[in-house]
Amino acid sequence: MRDWAKARRERTHHLIELGGLVQKAGLVDLTDDDRATLLGAFLDIAGQLQGSNDTAPVDLKTRWRRAGLHAFDRDREQD
Repeated sequence: MRDWAKARRERTHHLIELGGLVQKAGLVDLTDDDRATLLGAFLDIAGQLQGSNDTAPVDLKTRWRRAGLHAFDRDREQD
């Protein structure tokens, strides 16, 4: 397989996994699959990580990571 094809396949797989996280968080249903709303939410998150609020970006990432790890753990326990 050519390098460009392999890189494209890996990128596609990565994007599909990210979409799965959006679904797993319930955001598709909560926003009625409104992509403009989802994009706006992601832009807001990006703004927060760029320091446009009172909470330090590292603290946000730590809090979000902890919540994500707990969600993955709950899913593993249910399986």
